Formats: sequence, C-alpha cells, structure tokens
Amino acid sequence: MEILVVIVVLGILATVVLFTVRGVSDRGEQSACASDARTLTAAADTWMAQESLDEVPALGASADRYELFLVDKGMIRQVSTRWNLNADGTVTTTGDPCQATTAAPTTAAPTAAALTASH
Repeated sequence: MEILVVIVVLGILATVVLFTVRGVSDRGEQSACASDARTLTAAADTWMAQESLDEVPALGASADRYELFLVDKGMIRQVSTRWNLNADGTVTTTGDPCQATTAAPTTAAPTAAALTASH
C-alpha cells in the first residue's frame, strides 16, 4: 500500500514538473522569436539610415535575399530561420514557431525611412 502512495506522489510530481518545463520552453521560444525579429529590423534600419536609402537591396532571388545582403555587409551573422526580411525593413514570419507566438514586431526606434523623411 505504501509503495502505491509513493508511486502516485511521484506521478503527480512528474506531471507538475513536465507542465512547468513546457511553459518555460514556450516562453523561451516566444522570446527568441521577438529577439530575432528585433535584430533583423534593427540591422535593416541601421543600414538604410547609414546609406540614406528607403530599402535594403536584394542579393539573389530567394526569400532570404534581403537578409543575405545584410549578411554580406556584416550587419547580421546569418539568415533567420524564423523571419523573412522585406525590402522596407519589416519582417514576415516563415511560419512555426513564430506564427502562433509572436505578432509582427514593431521597432521602438523610428525607421530609417522616417528619419530620412524628417530631414
């Protein structure tokens, strides 16, 4: 009888730990999605501001063509697996995992286009 109680208690503890770990990993994925989007938009905005342009040039014809340009210029290390960068510096999701967890990001700082328009 006592061994049965121990098994039940261990089962309950395992269930609690499993749900806790799952929640932590979900929040980690959300954070990674948001961080990745902010990095891409910041790199694009910085490059456009430095060059006084409204769009990021494309490098190639793939969906990652704008990100590849920023990689080539040393603005980011690698192409994002979560987001696609658009010519105007905005991002669109590539699907899971960011589609369900993070809306399209907005930057806190003004975009390069807004800065050049105000001068």
